[in-house]
Parts: sequence; structure tokens; C-alpha cells
Amino acid sequence: MQDGVLVTGGAGYIGSHVVKQLGKAGYKNIIILDNLCKGFAEAVTYGELIIGDTGDKTLVAELLTKHNIKSVLHFAAHTIVPESVSDPLKYYGNNTCSTRNLLECCHAAGVQHFIFSSTAAVYGIPEIVPVTEEAPNQPINPYGTSKLMSEWMLKDLASATDLRYTILRYFNVAGCDPEGEIGQSTPQATLLTKVAVEAALGVREHVAVFGTDYETKDGTGVRDYIHVVDLADAHIKALMYLKNGGESVTLNCGYAHGYSVREVLDAVEKAHGAPLKVIEQPRRAGDPPSLVADSSKLKTLFNWQPKYDDIDSIVTSALNWEKKLQEKRNS
Repeated sequence: MQDGVLVTGGAGYIGSHVVKQLGKAGYKNIIILDNLCKGFAEAVTYGELIIGDTGDKTLVAELLTKHNIKSVLHFAAHTIVPESVSDPLKYYGNNTCSTRNLLECCHAAGVQHFIFSSTAAVYGIPEIVPVTEEAPNQPINPYGTSKLMSEWMLKDLASATDLRYTILRYFNVAGCDPEGEIGQSTPQATLLTKVAVEAALGVREHVAVFGTDYETKDGTGVRDYIHVVDLADAHIKALMYLKNGGESVTLNCGYAHGYSVREVLDAVEKAHGAPLKVIEQPRRAGDPPSLVADSSKLKTLFNWQPKYDDIDSIVTSALNWEKKLQEKRNS
């Protein structure tokens, strides 16, 4: 049997894009584990979908053995920052405790490679921008802390065993599959591009801008937006890197430059051809003025060359996907 790849959360937004690229890259034995609380079965374009929880040790152990899993890509997590503040135990339970159970099963089954979906939230409010991987880890919400704790567990396990890992710290993931096959479908999503294209098409009444008095070029927050397809490509390269004997590593995933909230909204208005209803609100606690990645290590180590580093491409793909969702809802 060909060595298997387990993708937890592979029916979700980012995971489904990675599964598609795994399939197109020729991987045959792809197992997707997802409880579908946020994911969608129809988003799984390759492999076999198993409906279940990552924290279910009995199920995970069975899958790892049955399918000869040697590589795990771990996406399954809760990701809404405000929710993590109001319900922290939900995040420590799912993001941290379930990851601990997954790692225990991986160790017992002899899994060799582990790719972990982490976040720039581990940096909190960075003192220096662009942010390097060596910046202090000082998360300011339970979401960031739950991910950082998982990073620590993974690193400690790798130090004690032969497991090798790649931790990928995402900045702001945006956009959708340009082929229109899969996309961001999560209800009540909080990602700016998703919210903005929903507002453009009348799914939401308005877009809220939180803070217009930052010391940035137009007063609104600046973020590093990375197209989900380029991010998925980084995961495929990470897997190839580990399979070829690469050492464990932690890498930022971003484009090393940012767009302000107003610039993103302008791009949505341009793509849609009509103005958005925008409501300005005070700053949210804990939002940094600017959060941009230093991604030079990713580019150098993996020879990663993004193809969609353009806000218009990002927004257009998101808008096209949202139109497709609306057509489906109306049919």
C-alpha cells in the first residue's frame, strides 16, 4: 500500500484547497478526517472522507494503521478570535487537547511527518514589522495561545522521537480556488474579504471597519493577505521537503507586504462595480495597526513563488465564489 496522508479538517476552507493540490500532485492514498461542523463534504475533491473528530483517539489510531499513514497535515481547529475570548475552554479543548490526542496516536503509529496549521496570532502585537519567525511569542487571546501550546507539544515530541515537522504560521488567508470548484463557504465567517464580498452581494447589510485612526497610510489596519491557493502550495512543498529528509522548521506564510482595510474594500468595490455600505466603528482591543510577514525563509527553503500576489486577483476569486454560492442558494 502506498504511504498514506491524513488531512484533518480537510473539508474546511484551507484544508480543502490543500487536498485538491495533493490530488493534482498525484497523491493516491489521501484520507480526510472532518466532523463537518465547519467543513463541507462536497468540498472534498480527492481522497476518502471520514466523518469524525480529531480528538477521537480510537478512530484516529484505526485510520493511521489501516491506511498506512506516514504524513499528517493538521488543519482541524476553531479559528474565531472573539469566540475564543468568550469561550476559551472550547478552544483549548479542540485546538490544544485534540492536537495532543492526535500527536499521541501519531507517535504510536510511527507517523514520520507532521505539518501543522498555525497562525500569526502567536505573535500577538509585534514590536517590529515585518515579523520574523524569531519574534517573541506573546499571544493576546486564547486562539493564539491554543495554537502556540500545540506548537510546543509538537516540538517537544519531535525532540524526543524521530518525528519531523513543519509549522506554518498563516497571516491573513483570503481568496478562493480560481477554477471555482471550492471556496470559503463557512456561515458567519469573519475574514474581511469574505465579509466584504457577502456585503457586495447583499448577504450582509454592511461592512464594519474597526478603527480609522491607526498610524497607517489611511488610518485603517494593514494586514498581509495571502491567497489560499498559494498557501496550499506551501503545504505541498512542506510535505515534499519533509519527505526528502528536511529538518523540522517553523515558517511564516505571507507575501511580506500588506493592504489596508480600505484598500481591500476598494478592491471589492472595483471588482463588483458598485459601492459597499461601510460603517466605521472604534478599534477592537488587541488589533495591531499592522501585521505583515517576513516570509523570506519560506521562499528560500522551499523555492516558494506565489502566483496570486495581487489584491485584485484575491478579491475577484472570492467574489466569483460568493456569486456561485448565491446562485446555489437561490436555485
